[in-house]
Amino acid sequence: MPRHYVAEPTPERFHLSDARIRGLMGPYGSGKSVSCVQEGLLRSAQQIPGLDGVRHSRGAIIRNSYPELKSTTIKTWMDWAADCTSITYGSPITGRVRFKRQDDDSLVDAEIFFIALDKPKDIKKLLSLELTWAWINEAREVPKQVVDALGGRIGRYPSKADGGFNWTGFWMDTNPPDTDHWWYRTFEEERPVGYEIFKQPPALQEEEISNSWQPNPAAENVQNQVLGYDYWLNQVPGKTEEWIRVYLCGEYGMVQEGKVVYPEYLDSSHCADGLKPMTAVPLVIGLDFGLTPASVIGQVTPRGQLFILDEMTSHDMGIRQFLRDALLPHLAQDYAGVRVVCMGDPAGAQRAQTDARSCFDEVRAAGLEINAAPTNAFIPRREAVAGFLTRMVDGKPAFQLSPECKMLRRGFQGGYHFERVQVSGERYKDQPAKNQFSHPHDALQYLALRAQVGTTAAAQPKGGHRPVKRVRWP
Repeated sequence: MPRHYVAEPTPERFHLSDARIRGLMGPYGSGKSVSCVQEGLLRSAQQIPGLDGVRHSRGAIIRNSYPELKSTTIKTWMDWAADCTSITYGSPITGRVRFKRQDDDSLVDAEIFFIALDKPKDIKKLLSLELTWAWINEAREVPKQVVDALGGRIGRYPSKADGGFNWTGFWMDTNPPDTDHWWYRTFEEERPVGYEIFKQPPALQEEEISNSWQPNPAAENVQNQVLGYDYWLNQVPGKTEEWIRVYLCGEYGMVQEGKVVYPEYLDSSHCADGLKPMTAVPLVIGLDFGLTPASVIGQVTPRGQLFILDEMTSHDMGIRQFLRDALLPHLAQDYAGVRVVCMGDPAGAQRAQTDARSCFDEVRAAGLEINAAPTNAFIPRREAVAGFLTRMVDGKPAFQLSPECKMLRRGFQGGYHFERVQVSGERYKDQPAKNQFSHPHDALQYLALRAQVGTTAAAQPKGGHRPVKRVRWP
């Protein structure tokens, strides 16, 4: 039998809800993962018996990477259900949970798939599973496409011929993400039918008079921490207020992870209100392709400043649909009559095997000019942006970012970063992490490569023996 478990007030409401898709959010150490393990055991035990009298179910437990799945998620499951769970480490990892209910002695039999999303073959297996329930652990690290796909995999086991089921759905837990994240948009803004969120109280609360952090009497899971409230209080020294509010208070916010790509960026200087497009100056659009196309719209002023006016991002969308449904209508509405020149990832010139058309062909078919960036190597792309960030024009930063470009701005502030290498010492990967911020930043870098060509003449020194070369934009 699983270990005895007593739910805190928020997890208790979470367990009692029959919402098809539920989210559990709270600070560090609030017992979210344990509650989600118990939910898997509870939902398996509550399934109606099949024709053979056994309560059958099939679940999937998902984490963003294999190391976290094995060392954290599976470990938590086995801490609470080792006596009734057997695990086979294959691809994916599978488990079998079998125990008898105490009230009627009926047998519970649940099959579980433990899936890590850093293996493409495991992601494909997710799309072919027939499930009763699922749990996404630390959901803020998981793409929204996985959440959307999972909705079509539940409600498929047991089959009607085998007795069916009496409830199906999935749940997710997470530390708070930022307000640009799909979690926030889904649970706080869109609030679809069948979705429900449960927020655990902060572990600490701010004491305004003493300007210090104090224990919150309403905090959950305190009695299960060996150090009690000191578990959270000991984490306060040396942390930023934003970090404390996210991880110890359970509030939405952006916390810098890893090493920022652009330490040159200063939000108070580079983010500027009131940027307006200039009708006599061409728009430069940086384009990043793939199944998450992104575009960044900017202009180079006659004095050599780079204005970043707009951004557009997408999910699970081809370039043709992105152009037709997103970029072209936006240009027609907000930038009518302004010449447009695009700069794209050189890989966009490669032809598809299906119709022999490249991404560049699609852009030109949409009526836009496009050239391939001179390189897609990361260092020249980064330096093209950094060159504008570190220059001044007429006493003002050469780089000016509209606050409407929320993904770029969040990326500059830490969302676009180098991940730390899990070795001794402080070492980081030499390529930025691929996430929702990397796609618009890739597009920005292609734009900057084009923009720096337009400022070559202005950058030459006056006088001396070096000739001034006038650069014409094609």
